[in-house]
Amino acid sequence: MNPMKFLAAAFLIVGAVPLANAQDTKPAVVVPSAPQMSHGEYVARAGDCVACHSVPNGKAFAGGLKMGSPVGAIYSTNITPDKETGIGDYTFDDFDRALRRGIAKDGHRLYPAMPYPSYAKLNDDDMHALYDFFLKEVAPVKQANMKNEIPAWLSFRWPLAIWDAVFAPSGKYVPQSNHDAEWNRGAYLVESLGHCGACHTPRGIAFQEKALDDSSTAYLSGANLDGWSAANLRGDLRTGLGQWAKEDVAEFLKTGHNRDGAVFGSMIDVINNSTPYLSDDDVTAVAAYIKSLAPAENQPAYVYDASTTTALNSARATEPGAATYAGTCAACHGNDGKGFAPYLPRLAGNPTVLDKDPASLINLVLNGAAPLVVKGAPDAYRMPQFRGQLNDEQIADVVSFIRNGWGNGAGAVTAKQVADLRKTTDPTSDQVTVLKMR
Repeated sequence: MNPMKFLAAAFLIVGAVPLANAQDTKPAVVVPSAPQMSHGEYVARAGDCVACHSVPNGKAFAGGLKMGSPVGAIYSTNITPDKETGIGDYTFDDFDRALRRGIAKDGHRLYPAMPYPSYAKLNDDDMHALYDFFLKEVAPVKQANMKNEIPAWLSFRWPLAIWDAVFAPSGKYVPQSNHDAEWNRGAYLVESLGHCGACHTPRGIAFQEKALDDSSTAYLSGANLDGWSAANLRGDLRTGLGQWAKEDVAEFLKTGHNRDGAVFGSMIDVINNSTPYLSDDDVTAVAAYIKSLAPAENQPAYVYDASTTTALNSARATEPGAATYAGTCAACHGNDGKGFAPYLPRLAGNPTVLDKDPASLINLVLNGAAPLVVKGAPDAYRMPQFRGQLNDEQIADVVSFIRNGWGNGAGAVTAKQVADLRKTTDPTSDQVTVLKMR
């Protein structure tokens, strides 16, 4: 997200005194820069900086992406090396303070839409490489930053200093001696550069991430953000990745597909711009770390039930939503709900379908999926939108049918839930943020 398009929630609470510099700690594994890119570009790819700091069909890193928040929209900033409108006059110390502490060159506090609580863990080698990339390799773009749409009485930033003191860490990533180098490399990428927790970890009362590392089962256990339910990445057997092998996770990060699922929502930006560009060793390390995460809940394994398939095959499925499924969904996902891997995902036992929060499934039916473009190659398949063809009750019925079919046993969906998402979400456009980074 990037996952960060979801980050509207964490913006306006209180924040803190400047944080002390920690002792430098070397990463567990040296970054393997691919031959076609510099170390700095590799780090920027791993952090998916382009997704938040660009708009579709715009200039890379010129800012302007609108991100909703409970008190008004904010816009990402220009981080090209233009001296008037970007960061061209930033010293390394200015750059470091913004990324790792959330404090801009002029001293104002950044909203936590900038994932500095995660970037605090970056090591010095990556920070220097990233600075060199943005100041020396990125093309300057003269584009003024857009004014945030936040009421004046809520726009004071000094309270963020208190928020930072309470919720933003100050130390770089420290390798854990009870894990091997691969696991530590994966943890470093997920917890810092990837800032995966910014979307996939639930928020507390102050809109802070409830956990920033694997020491808590809340970490990466899923969260509702901006009309989607960001997936549970832990080992839960039904609603998490307990049924995925390490190879499944790696394949998903490389291609946006695997035998069980297909990418959707803001994760599409991550696949379009970030994880497929990482080395095989790094993708495997991320997968190893994710697969090590214990379940957040003790759940029974999913068991397939063929009765839904039998009813659909015999045209005797009479439940609300069955006819809609047969007419609009079965061609891609099958009467058996097993889909056609790896491009048309299964619905039977799919964690997105089993999720207690049906937001992603409703959103996909309403608005479809954005284009997937993996390293320049467009995907031939994508979820279409049905907001024009189906009314709220029809969508609620078909989503409920899917969530209850084939042994899924997930809760029903109401027409009001669909109506609420219809009001607050937009149809997916054909525009996509896939930009040359330099």
